[in-house]
Amino acid sequence: MTTFQVEQTYSNYINGEWVKATSGETEPSINPANRKEVVGYVPTSGVEDLNRAVAAAKEAAKSWRRLSGAERGNYLFQAANVLERRADEVAEAMTREMGKTLPEAKGETMRGVAILRYYAGEGMRKTGDVIPSTDSEALMFTTRVPLGVVGVIAPWNFPVAIPIWKTAPALIYGNTVVLKPAQETAVTAAKVMECFEEAGIPAGVLNLVCGRGSVIGSALAEHPDVGGITFTGSNEVGKRVGGAALARGAKYQLEMGGKNPIIIAADADLDLAVEATISGGLKSTGQKCTATSKVIIDRKVYDAFKEKLLSQIQEIRLGDGMSSGSWMGPCASEGQLNTVLSYIQKGQDEGAVLLAGGKRGDGPGLEEGFYVQPTVFERVESHMSIAREEIFGPVLALIAVDSLEEAIEAANDSDYGLSASIYTQNVGAILSFIRDMDAGLVRINAETAGVELQAPFGGMKMSSSHSREQGQAAIEFFTAIKTVFVKS
Repeated sequence: MTTFQVEQTYSNYINGEWVKATSGETEPSINPANRKEVVGYVPTSGVEDLNRAVAAAKEAAKSWRRLSGAERGNYLFQAANVLERRADEVAEAMTREMGKTLPEAKGETMRGVAILRYYAGEGMRKTGDVIPSTDSEALMFTTRVPLGVVGVIAPWNFPVAIPIWKTAPALIYGNTVVLKPAQETAVTAAKVMECFEEAGIPAGVLNLVCGRGSVIGSALAEHPDVGGITFTGSNEVGKRVGGAALARGAKYQLEMGGKNPIIIAADADLDLAVEATISGGLKSTGQKCTATSKVIIDRKVYDAFKEKLLSQIQEIRLGDGMSSGSWMGPCASEGQLNTVLSYIQKGQDEGAVLLAGGKRGDGPGLEEGFYVQPTVFERVESHMSIAREEIFGPVLALIAVDSLEEAIEAANDSDYGLSASIYTQNVGAILSFIRDMDAGLVRINAETAGVELQAPFGGMKMSSSHSREQGQAAIEFFTAIKTVFVKS
C-alpha cells in the first residue's frame, strides 16, 4: 500500500481570495519521478465553483477594461518581477509535479517572465487605425475592445509558459480571466497565481479553478458569460471545446498538437542534424506539441545518420529531474506512460523495426517513476500508427526517402501541420521546403521544437483552429474590432 507524505493543500483563487472547492474535496498531485511522493493536494472543484469565478470575472471586467493599457501593463510588470524572484521555487514545483528536468523548468519559468514583460509593453501600442471616409466632414477610425471574460484551459506539459502566454495578452487587452489548469500541474499553477496576487492584481481580474476537464473545462466552454475560450490540449477535447463555444457564438482558439517531421537532406551536417533530432524529439520526454516525431532521411546518408543517432541516444541518462545528472525525466503521469508504451507496442505489431529502447526505464532510482526508454523505430510506413498519430513521448520514427520531393510528401502526409524542420545547405531545397511544407512553423537548420514569444504560433490542418497565439498576433483573438464614424 502506497504511503503519501503530508504536503500542502492548495485552493482555488476566486475574486482575490484563496477558497476551497465547495465540495471540500481534494486529490493528490503525484511526483511522476516517484509515485510515493505527493507534491500537494489540489481542489476537485465543481460547476458551482466555476460559476463563482466567472461571476467575479464578469464584475471585475467593468473596471478592468476602463484602465489604460499602461495601467494594466504595470500589473504584468509587477507579476514578472515577482515570478523572477520566485523562479527557483516555481521551477522546482514544476519539476516535482510534471517531471521535466530542473534546467528545463527554470528556462520555462524565465520564459514566463519574458512573456509577461513583453505583453506589459503591448499596453502602449496602437489599437486601431484612421480610415478615410467618403464624407469630408467625418472622422472614421477603428479601435479594439475586449471580449469580456476569457476562459483559459491549459495543458500540463508547459504549466508556466502556456497559461502565461494565454493569460498575459488576455489581460493586457482588457479581458478578465478564469484559468483552468491541468489537474496534473495544479500546484505549479497555484504558485504562478500567487505571483499575480503578490503583484496586486485586482480582485476578480484573474481567477484559478482546479478540477477535472470533463467538469470545469466543459462548464467553462458552455458558460454564457464567457466571451472567449483559448485551449491547448488533445484534438478530441479541443473539438468539444470549440463546438460548445461555437454553439453559443463565443470566440474560440484551439491548439491541438502535431506530428512534427524533420527532414535530413543528403548535404546536411549530420552531427548538427542528430543533435537537433535528439533535442527536438526527446527533451521534456517528447512531451511537447512541437516535438520531433518523424525523422525523414535521404537514403544516401541514412546509415551514417542512424549510426550517429543510436550512438548518442545510448548516452542519454534517465532520472529524476531534480538530479543534476538527469538528461530526460519521466512521463508526466502513469496514464501518459501507458499511452506511450501502447504506441511502442503498436509500432512493433504493425511491422516497424525497433532499433532502441521500447521498454519502461529500469535501474537504480527508477523503480517508482513513470520512465520510458528513448525509443527509435525504422522501416516505418505512412499507414502505421507511429507515423500518423501524436504519441507525446520519446519515440522517433525513421523514414528513408530518395529525394527532396519524396521527403516533403512524406512530411505532409499527416493530419497535423504544426511544426517542421529541414537540415540542408541547398538554397533551392530550403525555398521548396518553405513553399511546400504544410505547417504553421517551419524551421531551417534548427529543431522542430522551439517557439519565440514575439512570433505568431499556431498550426494548420488538425493542429489548430487556424488562429495564432503569441506576439502581436494575439490581439486578433483577444479583442474585437469596433469601427467608429464621427460626424461633425
